[in-house]
Order: sequence, then C-alpha cells, then structure tokens
Amino acid sequence: MPQASARTQIAHFIHGARASGHGTRTQPIYNPATGAISAQVRLGNKQDVDAAVASAQAAFAAWSDTPPIQRARVFFKFLELLNRHRDELAHLITAEHGKVFTDARGEVARGIDIVEFACGIPQLLKGDYTDQVSTGIDNWTMRQPLGVVAGITPFNFPAMVPMWMFPVAIATGNTFVLKPSPIDPSPSLFMADLLKQAGLPDGVFNVVQGDKEAVDALLEHPDVKAVSFVGSTPIAHSIYATGARHGKRVQALGGAKNHMVVMPDADIDQAVDALVGAAFGSAGERCMAISVAVLVGDAADRLVPKLLERTKALKVLNGTHLDAEMGPIVTPAARARIAGYIDLGIKEGAQLLADGRDFNGVDAGEGCANGFWLGGTVFDHVTPQMRIYKEEIFGPVLICVRVPDFATAVELINTHEFGNGVACFTRDGNVAREFSRRVQVGMVGINVPIPVPMAWHGFGGRKKSLFGDMHTYGEEGVRFYTQQKSIMQRWPESIGKGAQFAMPTAK
Repeated sequence: MPQASARTQIAHFIHGARASGHGTRTQPIYNPATGAISAQVRLGNKQDVDAAVASAQAAFAAWSDTPPIQRARVFFKFLELLNRHRDELAHLITAEHGKVFTDARGEVARGIDIVEFACGIPQLLKGDYTDQVSTGIDNWTMRQPLGVVAGITPFNFPAMVPMWMFPVAIATGNTFVLKPSPIDPSPSLFMADLLKQAGLPDGVFNVVQGDKEAVDALLEHPDVKAVSFVGSTPIAHSIYATGARHGKRVQALGGAKNHMVVMPDADIDQAVDALVGAAFGSAGERCMAISVAVLVGDAADRLVPKLLERTKALKVLNGTHLDAEMGPIVTPAARARIAGYIDLGIKEGAQLLADGRDFNGVDAGEGCANGFWLGGTVFDHVTPQMRIYKEEIFGPVLICVRVPDFATAVELINTHEFGNGVACFTRDGNVAREFSRRVQVGMVGINVPIPVPMAWHGFGGRKKSLFGDMHTYGEEGVRFYTQQKSIMQRWPESIGKGAQFAMPTAK
C-alpha cells in the first residue's frame, strides 16, 4: 500500500474514477499518534456535489432496473474483495483516526456484516400478495428505490458507518453519494475502488470530500431524495430539519450519554472489565461508548478501587502496536475539548480519581511525543446537575454516579435527554427483564456493555439520539431506502356494467 505524504492530495470519486474536483480549499490530515500531517484533503464545493449527483442520477435508471439478484452478485464480489483487503482498510483507519489496529479490524468486520446482509436483497424486497381481495380483484405491494440518496458520515467509524448505509441503499436499487468526514477520508476511496473492481457500474457510488459547504449542497439538491447522517445531536437536528424542509426523507443519528448500571449482585470483576473496554476503547470516541457508570448501593465501594487500578494500567500506545488497548485522540481540537471537560469536572466538584491529562505521548511509542494523547480519566461522586454528566464528552472520560436502588437508576437514565445505548450488569433475571422493559433507550445490553445490534436487526436510539422514524441497516434500512407501492388489478371479464359512485368495498 503506497504511503501518503504531506503533499499528497486526497479528493473525490465521481462516475467511477478519482477526481480532483472544483473546490480549491484543503484541510490537513493528521496521523494522530505522531501529530504529523500525512496528506491534504480537497474540500468539495457545490460544483463537486452537483457533478456527483448528476452522475448518480444518470446511473439510476439502469441500476434500478437491474434485477435484484444481479445487484446482489455485485455485492458478493465486493464482499470477497473486502475480506481479501480487510487489513489494508484497517491500517488506513488506524493511520488517520488513531484507533488501535485490532479495533479497526473489528470496525471493518462489522461493516462486512452489513454487506453480507445486503447480499440477501432478493428475499428482502419480496412484497405481499392477496388473491381475490375483492370479487375479481387481486392486490399486491412492492418496494421500489427512491433515486439518488446520500450519506453524511462521522470520523469515528470511517468504514463501518458508511457501510451501515450504502450496501443496503445500493442493493435496493438506489444510487449513492457519500460525504465522509474530512478528518479520515481515505477509507471511503478505498471502498469506492473495491466497488469498482466488484463490477458496480460507474455513477452508482460516488464520494465527495468536504465540510459544511458540501453538506448544505446535498441537503438542498432537488435530485437527492434521502439523507442518512451520523454525528452530534445539534448537527443531526439541523440536518433533519433542513432535509425535511427540502422534501427529503431523513434519518439523523445524534449524540449519546450511555449509562451502564452495575447492580450489587453483579460480578464486579466482569463489570470492571466491561467498563474499561467500553469507556476507553477507541479513546471513548464512539457513539456507543459507556460514559456513565451508575453504581447501585454497595457496588460502588467494591467496584471503584478495581476500576481505578485497571484504568491506570491501560496500555495507551500507538495503534499500530498489536497489544495497544487505547490510541490517541483524533485531532488537537478534540483533545483540547476533552481536556476542557476534565477541567470543568474539577470545578463542578466531582472527585477526579484518574487524570488522563498526565499521560505523556513519549510513553506511547517512538515518534509519538507530538501526538494527540490523553490517558483514561475517571470521576467519582458525579451528580446529575453537573455538565460533565449532562453533555456528551466523546473521549476517554468515565464518570461514576452513585444511586441507592434500581428504581433510581432507571429514573436517572430515563430523564436524560439522550437515549442511544444502555447496559445493566446483574445476575437477577427479574431485574434484567424490568430494566429491558422500562428503560427508555433504543439499544439495551444485559451484561453486554456495547449492545450494537447485528446487521439484520438495525441500529438506532431514542429521544435526542435519533431524528427520524427508522433505524439504520437491517430491515429498517430496507424500508428507509425504498417506498411501497400498492397495486390493485382486475380484468375486463370481471368488471360489471355501469359507473360505480360509491367507495369500493370488498364483496
């Protein structure tokens, strides 16, 4: 795999080929572990978006008329190529995002799951049929693609989140324009190249790099029929409102403040392992990261010392090290924002047990002195009134809230404005059942800290974690990227004489 340099320019993929585009603005791409600039990304403008959408629109008629089984065969080839090149894709993720290589491989694997799901699209597009719904009349439904659809994806999963979207969208007959994060754009182009090799016709999948200018152009473009988004809540809300105002179907996944309840009967060692992995994996830069430990009763005093010991022993290293448990923060701005929340927590009166600001990048490996490093951070005795509890930090900061009982834990979670993911660690089956039924969160784990659904179930939260009616991927994704049509049919031999002025009824 060729190595990028600071002079390398990464741009777009339009109509089956790499394209430099019309936009002249650029943004540096960093290696977060070393702090070095590895390349520049060209930021697309309205002309670039127009070119990508025009290519997708031109390709739509032929692609939507392609039989589903033939579309599936393209994805079987894409699946084969992804499996063959999964480590190359994972290395690109580590180089530009910073997450450890083993985690990047896991991201690629979960994206591959969606591709495998999309290979079953002939079965998933089957409609319903009723013979003799009324005398001489049959009725059936079909699902048809929307047209050109777009995905706007975040930096934290530059391969997996796009694969939440484009495999299902394209397999159902749509054409696609991807606007990835400019922080780590290379995986999007790598996947575009593999789709081309798999035989996907030119124009069916396009990539426009960019920032708000490109996003606004997609939201306003009349030929874009639907938009999928994953990112922060303020931007998700804005995209949902803007897209709907322009007549588009929108699913916009926003922020999170995921809680993990630890009951007194839980296996404390297992709970500690779960908290450390879920809070500090990918440096906490996951929408499903656990950021709040809700410690019930005497679980707190038994868990916190072990949690502190395990946090201080974290292997924070350059992600290329196979034994690394946590890598750097993605950008200097993100590191400064997270450090600011640590400052805020101290001012608000929370007890700081482990301070990630003390971590020195020199300890992360050779050449890492100037990287964007933080260690694991733990606060105890946090209250619901504190901003570090209310707001999404999106970094390796775990806060502990102590509550007296199960009912208080559930109420605490249900009154939070976010409702993305949640977990409960317990040995009590009744507690597990009641928690699953009563908690107002989209994805629930019982002794599972990060309950990301598998490809055939669909991903999505509640409250301010999701704007729109449908989750991503799975059968929810099929519904989002298609529209239902109902057809009633009868033939002249069964039609009576005379005009009918009453509402038709079954008879």
